[in-house]
Amino acid sequence: MKQQFFIGVDVGSASVRAGIFDRKGQRLAFSVRPIKQFHPRADVVEQSSADIWSQVCETIKEAVGLSQVDRRDICSIGFDATCSLVAVGHNGGPISVAEDNDPQRDIIMWMDHRAVEQATEINLTNDPALHYVGGEVSVEMELPKVLWLKNHFPQRYQQIWRLFDLADYLVWRASSADVASICTLSCKWNYLSHEQRFSHQLLNAVGLDDLVEKVPATVLNLGEKAGTLSPESAAQFGLHTDVTIASGIIDAHAGGLALVAANPAGSLAIISGTSNCHMIVSPEPVMVPGVWGPYLGAMIPEQWLNEGGQSAAGSLVEWTIRQSEYWPALEAESNQRRCSYYQLLNQWVFELEQREPFATYNFHILADHHGNRSPRANPEARGMESGLSLETGKDALARRYLATLQAIAYGTRHIIESLHQAGHQIERLIICGGATKNPLWLREYSNATGREIHLAQEDDAVTLGAALLGSVACGAFSSFAEAAGEMVRYGDVIVPQGDTKAFHDAKYQVYLQMYQDQQRYNEIMHNGL
Repeated sequence: MKQQFFIGVDVGSASVRAGIFDRKGQRLAFSVRPIKQFHPRADVVEQSSADIWSQVCETIKEAVGLSQVDRRDICSIGFDATCSLVAVGHNGGPISVAEDNDPQRDIIMWMDHRAVEQATEINLTNDPALHYVGGEVSVEMELPKVLWLKNHFPQRYQQIWRLFDLADYLVWRASSADVASICTLSCKWNYLSHEQRFSHQLLNAVGLDDLVEKVPATVLNLGEKAGTLSPESAAQFGLHTDVTIASGIIDAHAGGLALVAANPAGSLAIISGTSNCHMIVSPEPVMVPGVWGPYLGAMIPEQWLNEGGQSAAGSLVEWTIRQSEYWPALEAESNQRRCSYYQLLNQWVFELEQREPFATYNFHILADHHGNRSPRANPEARGMESGLSLETGKDALARRYLATLQAIAYGTRHIIESLHQAGHQIERLIICGGATKNPLWLREYSNATGREIHLAQEDDAVTLGAALLGSVACGAFSSFAEAAGEMVRYGDVIVPQGDTKAFHDAKYQVYLQMYQDQQRYNEIMHNGL
């Protein structure tokens, strides 16, 4: 049999990653490039499609070169990306989404919260379509962003030919195929995949009746072929034009696809990164208040997807570390010892726990610094700390770091319990992403949830999931179950420590109460002004 190789391209919040995989899921080469973010003001985050595309080209070219495979044996490319909004003009060029009209900033990032008022306006319609996003559209989804753009810059809005989700934009750039993915449209655009339509009643109610003219008319299922590499893109990638381009997918969903496609029943995939996503599928729709979905076919064909999430996870840990007065000393020591500062922090936590086994007994954090995506569905929620003291130095940073890891784990537990209460049967947790590289965080996830945590062998399961898309689209495998059965391998299992259960049960109750206390504070302030 002719050798077959598949490229997966993952465009995350801060970098582009490209991997080349064989039929057994072995990664032969990998390339990473950073991408820019623009933060003109609080809660406004933009990117440049030109910057992203340039880095996509560079990562693919480098990965192909490093792999030393025959280019003629590369069969497909699958693209995944963050669910960010790209504005494209009639000439195929960028349309600025920036308030200062900077032409290179043509992407509103998923984490951008500028459209809170527009999200509220959409939710006040109480349209039945909102039942399929947990009851409320999120400010992180596309309709609020599109409505913000139309309201604030109507002239620019009229100049837009296409509004793409970023993954669909990459498919279009690579193949010239004017298509959208069932994943991106149903999960982020309020497209009713089970009825193959938008809610025109909802669009008309908020003045977006012309939206359907600005999104691709052709909607592809996952694993479908969008086209082949265009001559221009083939030259940029250093490849041939017979390479199949698969329909796109959101980055977290690519990770979920890799983790659960071989055994979807009862599997909750947790994709950890800048934010966290929690993905579970079922043969019948399950309505979960405050949790996105159910979406038909958005991750596994013919299965309904529910998606919980935490808007700040890895980004919150990084922010916490860098806010400490002890950060410069930590950074200097990590540079001197040529190791990750997370290795040092974990060692400091273990040393602290030798003296104080439950080091966060009196110190609690609510991890809603960038709002609560699920299950509160409250973008206005904020983080909190309880138990402050005058402690400084290494111990203070270690304690706050540990409490932050725990707080994010309690947020995951809250999502798991909401899914379970709505009717999902969760038999296993499978995690991929940044947290898998941190044994302390994995310990806290397992202890805080009281569940085993299963890991994939592949370090970058999201990129592998993108490669799975292409492997099915080019016909190398007949289904995702078959592809995952051949290409995905599972690794270690983290088991909860039984002697911590009472401690974490109590802290979890504190975590839930802190949110209620915050709402009471907000009520007092509202009534007082």
